[in-house]
Amino acid sequence: MRDLTNGGEARTILNFTLPMLLGNVFQQLYTTVDSVVVGRFVGTEALGAVGASFPILFFMISLIIGLTMGAGIMLSQFYGAKDMAKVKRTIATVYISLFWLALAMSILGFLFSRKILLAINTPVEVLPSAVSYLQIMFSGLIFMFGYNIISSILRGLGDSKRPLYFLIFSSIVNIGLDLLFVLVCKWGIAGAAWATVIAQGSAMFGAVLYMQFSGKPALKISAGELRFDGTLFKTMLRLGLPMGAQHSLVSLGFIALTKIVNNFGPAAIAGYTAAARLDSFAAMPAMNISMALATFVGQNLGAGRPERVQRGFHAALVMGSGISLFMTVSMWLFPYQLVGLFTADPEVLKIGVEYLAVVAPFYIAFSGMFIIGGIMRGAGDTFVQMCITLGALWGIRIPASVLLAGYFGTKGIWWGMPAAWVTGVTANYIYYLSGRWKTKVLVKTQNS
Repeated sequence: MRDLTNGGEARTILNFTLPMLLGNVFQQLYTTVDSVVVGRFVGTEALGAVGASFPILFFMISLIIGLTMGAGIMLSQFYGAKDMAKVKRTIATVYISLFWLALAMSILGFLFSRKILLAINTPVEVLPSAVSYLQIMFSGLIFMFGYNIISSILRGLGDSKRPLYFLIFSSIVNIGLDLLFVLVCKWGIAGAAWATVIAQGSAMFGAVLYMQFSGKPALKISAGELRFDGTLFKTMLRLGLPMGAQHSLVSLGFIALTKIVNNFGPAAIAGYTAAARLDSFAAMPAMNISMALATFVGQNLGAGRPERVQRGFHAALVMGSGISLFMTVSMWLFPYQLVGLFTADPEVLKIGVEYLAVVAPFYIAFSGMFIIGGIMRGAGDTFVQMCITLGALWGIRIPASVLLAGYFGTKGIWWGMPAAWVTGVTANYIYYLSGRWKTKVLVKTQNS
């Protein structure tokens, strides 16, 4: 566990961000390796099946991710205030509540996979493979949830290194099993799904063992301490539900976008899948800096050190902007080579490159939107963040994509994304300048 209330702000945030960033790079390797292996060795339709399945999986886990983020805010502020009793009670409450939620979502997702895929106009050529992939992924959803829950707890307490170690190991397992199941055993898309499930399980079990045997009293929860605290759960819901709803509705936006893309056929889905995998790597630095900033803000506000927050915010913006510019230039210089990692199909390649040409110049707007949002989340002001994000998505991105697709085909779909990012970063900055987020600090509210 790490105290983020002392030391240079830029160095503190950077040192906390790097393990999370590396961890998410390895986590993205789950789906990226699946896509590369499936696209190269199974075919375009199989690659499209992976792409059609992803937004549905994201939707199912979004609510739980939001709740874990709510718990992370609580833990960072309680830890900053040195209230270890509430730290342990919060961890126990998170374990109990999210286990049952995760189990329910896994069962529902498995049962209704085919109906959901049909509802979003998944092409018949892609449907059987997509159903198989999705059902296998849902069968192992509890592993993904378990790892993310423990990672959120550790990050809230200032430890961003341990989740990285578990992910490095599981990513190596995933790559090895992908090659074994798809190339050697010839299991096709099902083999890629099983490789991911087994790898995620290894990450979760490693994280569980660390929590119980790390020797840190705040992390070890005995059977007698595994009690549900209704008051803390209500606080977690108050903080987490807006973020959970935000993530869920954002993922519904991805489903809506996928439904638009599905109308253009398997090649469009495959091209979108390949480019979106690259897009996710470009987005990760901003998202991880934002998460680090939220923990930094939570600990410093909990410790009564608001003067560090603004300096940390400026440092985070500089870091995020620099990385975003680097990613933009990389996508401009090597689009064919990057998309070509996933496919040799000329039509798929053309669509993926077209996507990057439209979206990549606006990575800096995406970065600013997330990093400014990290300030509000760290303070516990999650409701306004939800409203801004959903307004940009459902008020700008989806309508623009639908409208422009009618005039410009797939290229019109992609323009909805930068339009939403520019709207989001502008609204977030205006709200940041208002200073209203400063009134939402959880520790002050409970101590008053």
